[in-house]
Amino acid sequence: QVQLVESGGGLVQPGGSLRLSCAASGIAFGIYTMGWYRQAPGKERELVTIITSTSTTRYAESVKGRFTISRDNAKNTVYLQMNTLKSEDTAVYFCSARSPWSADYWGKGTLVTVSS
Repeated sequence: QVQLVESGGGLVQPGGSLRLSCAASGIAFGIYTMGWYRQAPGKERELVTIITSTSTTRYAESVKGRFTISRDNAKNTVYLQMNTLKSEDTAVYFCSARSPWSADYWGKGTLVTVSS
């Protein structure tokens, strides 16, 4: 059974930082492309960033230079370091896993609220 469990969300002030984690089980983690998506209230889910099995990364323009994705294959975990947070970063953040044969899995999400 595939499980993706996000953690690390919470309330942070504008300009602050948070680190999200996603622990995966039930998959051959090292061959999966891992990603973070987010969905703000009243908006569609959008891609934030992905990291491939070879650690190639891609970021949405809105988070470039502020967010960093990384992976630890020994711990089956992917991280999202978020710095200089803005109110518009407020959303539920979802972890995703895509296999080489395009099977997709999702976590249940963790809420990030950026507010003073």
